[in-house]
Amino acid sequence: MSLVVIAECLAQPGLEDRLRTALEAMIEPSMEEPGCLAYRPYADPNRPARMVIVEEWTDAAALAEHFTTAHFGHVKHVLDLVLAEPMTIRRLTGAGDATS
Repeated sequence: MSLVVIAECLAQPGLEDRLRTALEAMIEPSMEEPGCLAYRPYADPNRPARMVIVEEWTDAAALAEHFTTAHFGHVKHVLDLVLAEPMTIRRLTGAGDATS
């Protein structure tokens, strides 16, 4: 059963490009990780300071390993500097998976 993660970020005014750059830099190294099935940031066209990252991992262990990587450590430092509020993270499984 795979795990889908939706992470929502809101940049401080004037730091939208820095947030976008940091999240885009996460795509390649994250996709190279064992267990990463998808990693894609999206920007809200009506509110450019708001970005969402949609990720899919083979399981919770793969996601936990992601949080220990150097590239995640770097982006966490950048996010601490540019976010207007704490990031919101939702972990989801398929609706059929939750009831079985």
